[in-house]
Amino acid sequence: MDILAHTLWAGLGTAWLARRRRDVTRRTVATTMTMAALPDVIQMLPVLAWWALGGGTWAAVQAFAVAMPGQEPVMPEWVGWWSHTIHCVAHSAVIAAAVTLALWAWRRTLWLPLLGWWSHIVIDVFTHSADYYASPVLYPFTERGFDGIAWITPWFMALNYLALAMAGVALLVSARKRGRSGALPSPIDPTGSST
Repeated sequence: MDILAHTLWAGLGTAWLARRRRDVTRRTVATTMTMAALPDVIQMLPVLAWWALGGGTWAAVQAFAVAMPGQEPVMPEWVGWWSHTIHCVAHSAVIAAAVTLALWAWRRTLWLPLLGWWSHIVIDVFTHSADYYASPVLYPFTERGFDGIAWITPWFMALNYLALAMAGVALLVSARKRGRSGALPSPIDPTGSST
């Protein structure tokens, strides 16, 4: 799935969770949304480093960001290797589970923003095909991924954004109804303060 959709789904999910848990603040929502975007953003770092060090061009960075498999721009081997490795690590449920368990052991509770990362991994398993960067969910044991629907397929993108819009409207409508019914206010209020 594209970065914007990952971020929006995480935001909607966290806003929904905020209605049920008092510890979900605006900062938690923002951090969760950031964690949902991060797996795709950090794999760009080697390409950006190559550009920043003077070896690459901005056009190559842009081409890499929207490239179809096998159509990536020509880059030094180290750039491709690092980008691929970061992609595998960031999209691995094995790595995410290890981080989640380590943080759980340290904090003695689930750090909610990790749900953004988990949502990214779960969504990508089903929205990347074998022909379009299948997510290596079991990395480092294997780099193979599930053959899902490529998110870049036009009908799927349209359906995804329609579903996002419908979920957003449903969340807003239910928040208004809840406000009129005298229910407890959400920990995220429209004035920008959080509880």
